[in-house]
Amino acid sequence: MRFMVIVKATEDSEAGVMPSEELLTAMMNYNEELVKAGIMLAGDGLQPSAKGARVQFDGPKRTVVDGPFAETKELVAGYWIWEVRSLEEAIEWVKRCPNPMPGPSEIEIRPLYDMEDFGEIVTPEIREQEQRLRAESERLAKK
Repeated sequence: MRFMVIVKATEDSEAGVMPSEELLTAMMNYNEELVKAGIMLAGDGLQPSAKGARVQFDGPKRTVVDGPFAETKELVAGYWIWEVRSLEEAIEWVKRCPNPMPGPSEIEIRPLYDMEDFGEIVTPEIREQEQRLRAESERLAKK
């Protein structure tokens, strides 16, 4: 099963406060454990929402809203994509993570959809397209 492991933002991360050398080293060591265990597929930290934007949809209308965004506790500061056997295994890995922020913080774990989750609406054409796009993405990522 694939999961997105979401590091929630804090006031410090939204203010652009960089981690200490000690925390950065601890996180890199943790990432190395994840890679060696074969579960980390991707992961990165995100810059503060002040450097981003949102695009809101309402039918055909598109509205761009520039950051920063008000609800810090609802924002994402970083993420991993993991492949593990279960939610319980993902929880056990997260419990081993260094605290990703200088103070209190939170990490959320969410399963990703696989094509099988969509059931009967996945036609052979959609399945073939998804496989082709995934292979092309992987090929481009290796460049």
